[in-house]
Amino acid sequence: MPTLATQSQSMQTNRMLFLRPLVLLGLAAASISHAASPNENARFLAGLPVPEGPMTALGQKSGMAEHAAALNGAWSSLQKRQLDPIATWRQEFLPTAQDRALFYFFSGPDILYAHAFFPDAPVYILCGIEPVGGIPDVEKVHHDRLYPAMRQMRKSLESVFNWSFFKTKDMKVDFEGTPLRGITPILYLFLSRMGCHLHSTELVSVDRDGNLLEEKIAGSAASGIRITFTRPGQTKEQTVYYFCSDLSEAPVSKSGFLKWCDSQGAGDSFVKSASYLMHSGNFATTRKFLLEHSERLLSDDSGIPLQYFAENQWNLSLFGVYLGPISLFKEYNQPNLAAKYKLEKTPPLPFGFGYQWRSNQSTVMLAKKAAH
Repeated sequence: MPTLATQSQSMQTNRMLFLRPLVLLGLAAASISHAASPNENARFLAGLPVPEGPMTALGQKSGMAEHAAALNGAWSSLQKRQLDPIATWRQEFLPTAQDRALFYFFSGPDILYAHAFFPDAPVYILCGIEPVGGIPDVEKVHHDRLYPAMRQMRKSLESVFNWSFFKTKDMKVDFEGTPLRGITPILYLFLSRMGCHLHSTELVSVDRDGNLLEEKIAGSAASGIRITFTRPGQTKEQTVYYFCSDLSEAPVSKSGFLKWCDSQGAGDSFVKSASYLMHSGNFATTRKFLLEHSERLLSDDSGIPLQYFAENQWNLSLFGVYLGPISLFKEYNQPNLAAKYKLEKTPPLPFGFGYQWRSNQSTVMLAKKAAH
């Protein structure tokens, strides 16, 4: 017959066996509940303070202080030189247009300038040939690799901070050679630095029929990411899509991307530092789409050539000066645009824009669809 001591020991063992699964479940639940949010990941990548939580220890590493200091300096300079003057110019010449999507093709991860010129757009549709990558989760990157990756990310931003555009030929190397792969970390950084709060991030795709799929499909001709956010002082959510998709003739006719864009209705469009691609016939379909679907189109001279804006269909306003393309693109000079600038007294630009990135050398064209 078991003694009282034996019975007590047996009951204690059973109690521990019963509690152990509950403890493990509690630990699992705690782990899940404390996973870093998209907003926390974005703030960390942007060198901004994150709330006390799973990323606190990472934020205390010496590499983080270097990252934050470098970005603070670069952003402060950008704010004074570009973002504040753009905001002042926009209020005078580019009034808010509610409930219109913004198409920004050949963009790379440049949500920065799209948001600077069109802060109220409910939906931003960016597209480039740079890969999306995954959804950033910095906790899964060992700190020995994380901080060099963040240093590389800062390097990839030097051209857009200094000159207002990304160098296309460098982006594949910059965005693929580190644990922070693809353009999504850059989208995170820009949105967070602009003061936005990120709510959700999902991988998406567009099929050949133009249907948006709530997942990334391997081999899709238009794979993308969707990020929802609110900007400072606002409660209404906005959405940015970025799609990796080739917009030249043969690929774009098969991808379904423009079919999905068509479902968004008429919008505004933005083109900057687009390598003069729409000056050739190999991007005629994309050029036609923008002309048909844009109520307003803001661009530099690297976008759609002047000859495609029929005077009876568009009202065109010019700003800054036209010095012609930089030497790399010298074959895309537009004598008709130069002549138009000479005939008109164009308002100066207080900021740099496009390949001619100095404020006293930049070209801005604002085309508004004429009322019929």
